[in-house]
Amino acid sequence: MPFHVEGLVAIAVFYLAILAVGIWAAWKTKNTGSDGDRSEAIIVGGRDIGLLVGGFTMTATWVGGGYINGTAEAVYVPGYGLAWAQAPIGYSLSLILGGLFFAKPMRSKGYVTMLDPFQQLYGKRMGGLLFIPALMGEMFWAAAIFSALGATISVIIDININISVIISALIATLYTLVGGLYSVAYTDVVQLFCIFLGLWISVPFALSNPAVTDIGFTAVHEVHQAPWLGTIGSLNICTWLDNFLLLTFGGIPWQAYFQRVLSSSSATYAQVLSFLAAFGCLVMAIPAVLIGAIGASTAWNQTEYGFPDPITKKEADMILPIVLQYLCPVYISFFGLGAVSAAVMSSADSSILSASSMFARNIYQLSFRQNASDREIVWVMRITVFLFGASATAMALLASSVYGLWYLSSDLVYIIIFPQLLCVLFIKGTNTYGAIAGYLFGLVLRITGGEPYLYLQPLIYYPGCYLDENNIYVQRFPFKTLAMLTSFFTNIIISYLAKYLFESGTLPPKLDFLDAVVARYSREHMDKATLVKSDNIVLNELAPVNPRHSLTLSSTFTNKEAFNYVDSSPDLSNTEDN
Repeated sequence: MPFHVEGLVAIAVFYLAILAVGIWAAWKTKNTGSDGDRSEAIIVGGRDIGLLVGGFTMTATWVGGGYINGTAEAVYVPGYGLAWAQAPIGYSLSLILGGLFFAKPMRSKGYVTMLDPFQQLYGKRMGGLLFIPALMGEMFWAAAIFSALGATISVIIDININISVIISALIATLYTLVGGLYSVAYTDVVQLFCIFLGLWISVPFALSNPAVTDIGFTAVHEVHQAPWLGTIGSLNICTWLDNFLLLTFGGIPWQAYFQRVLSSSSATYAQVLSFLAAFGCLVMAIPAVLIGAIGASTAWNQTEYGFPDPITKKEADMILPIVLQYLCPVYISFFGLGAVSAAVMSSADSSILSASSMFARNIYQLSFRQNASDREIVWVMRITVFLFGASATAMALLASSVYGLWYLSSDLVYIIIFPQLLCVLFIKGTNTYGAIAGYLFGLVLRITGGEPYLYLQPLIYYPGCYLDENNIYVQRFPFKTLAMLTSFFTNIIISYLAKYLFESGTLPPKLDFLDAVVARYSREHMDKATLVKSDNIVLNELAPVNPRHSLTLSSTFTNKEAFNYVDSSPDLSNTEDN
């Protein structure tokens, strides 16, 4: 395939447009937080993001390179098809559930990052532990974006995919440094318009190409390959359900999501933004599904792509740029590919900014440098942007499938962070001992279940386990959901066991080495670090723990306050110790 100067020009134009918007947004809001809270302004944007920009940026958080390219890939791959393209429905449901149950409690308390409630209740050590799976999730997500972007560029200008991934990562990382959440939010608006116009303009031309069979016919009939609607065999029902639950519930506890929630002007707005984004995710997935169906309905030997087809060449993960490149007129394909390239680039900054925000605030500031200046925190964020960008690039270079990276990005978040978030927000009485036990149990069960995408053999062979073509054992049993539930109930059981042992006097107070039961975390225990603004939450000073004798089972385990938040921040000065 010849080198296309026009394609390179198209990419450059769209990249410059995204960068220009980011620079403009950074310049427009350069004085935000100048009173000493610049780092917080970078993270949550002054908490004044409105419905329009907020709806766009929350939608664009999910609708990026991994979402578009991955959905098209799933529909195209024979034996999977639309039935296995779970991300559009799964992530839309996760946004709906996040808006119904999680957005209001988090925004009402005025947290700055997703890890703040964990450090408030479980202490800074546990916050550090939870940062690890949160970081890995963001890195896998960014890697999926870089991989998709590199694949797109390599198709346009015919350069090595590894070189295109590295170049794309450098550009996206550089752009992330331009500004904080304001720059990310405004570029996300441009991103959605680029995807919407670029893909929808290209779809009619691809459908009308002579090499493409009617996608309505190929949906249920085998022509060039198996029908693209796909099927879910009886042996794979548990695997399908496990992956669907992972995408649905694993899509909630993300800093990239809560960064938008916490930047909303009110708790009610945070909920509305979640619902708008859920609808936006479904709408933006339609052209990707159509492109995947077109790829499955094409006689590739009748196009310039030639023989064999993308499946045989192991280029299924690049089906979207391949369809645009070979089934559309030159000027249309360059516009579509250039638009998608620029669009997916602006999704990478969300994950990198989220990871650097959590590290700078919850690890560097709250755990090690409580007296660090605001300028110092900002510089820490800038340095970690480079480090995390490099890590995501390395993962993208080693990945074999965009959709595989996409699933992996939710694994640790689903199994470890989601049950912890349920406990910290809605279950009374959980403490650091239970949180650590739940963390370890979930992690061990996930690792011992193996991972084909990482060529990791399982140590536990669940029912239905089989050997694939790469001599890697694959689990059919929903072991990921089992690991999540085990982590959740372990947290509760160990927490209440520890609470009973200390409150009954079975164990002396001096053995409470984590100060999780005998004494609450206070400003002194947190080394005078402030988790939230003082006008949002007031923490008790070493409030004593008293045994409770007359509580019902439901009142003991259910934190009803989490379901009754109002937009104003509650006063926690009289909250019972957990």
